[in-house]
Amino acid sequence: MRGLARREFCLVLLRRMADTRPDLVADALPRLGADRAEAHAAHTRWQALHHAQRAPRGVDLRTAVLGPPEEREDRRFGDLDLEVRRWPLPLWPHLWWEVLSDPAGPVLHEQLVRAPGSPVPPAGAGLRVWEHVVEDVSALDGAVDVDPGVVTRWEVHLPDGTRACFVWGLLQQVHPAPG
Repeated sequence: MRGLARREFCLVLLRRMADTRPDLVADALPRLGADRAEAHAAHTRWQALHHAQRAPRGVDLRTAVLGPPEEREDRRFGDLDLEVRRWPLPLWPHLWWEVLSDPAGPVLHEQLVRAPGSPVPPAGAGLRVWEHVVEDVSALDGAVDVDPGVVTRWEVHLPDGTRACFVWGLLQQVHPAPG
């Protein structure tokens, strides 16, 4: 897609992450050789594509921007047949972008997930911001997934009252138990 590729897609993801972790986003921009203006331009272009009548939709848009997926699999959820596609991204070499879609192409869910062979950081010493993904924390004993009702966000509540907050599937904040 003209003007957008994997690097720029990372900038798009950073736009939402900047809402909760502007410090980490500011540190990440130079690693992509970008500044705030370029990140803003990438986000604006992504939004324009979502509203352009002639732009590809759903999975076709992601493929136009990210190229062919590194992995593709069919997965059954209950009585639904779904497709899962994954792409590596330059900013997070230990993570991949995962898109869950209907076979007809509409995107049902998308987020960062652990790349194959990437070790899970130990959670015993504490959850690591920008290292853990939803699946890492959801797998902890007694963890409860909580959908805050915002497409880009997710929470996992732990038995001790700790709340782990995610944007695009990547841990952004850990709120300790009150008290």
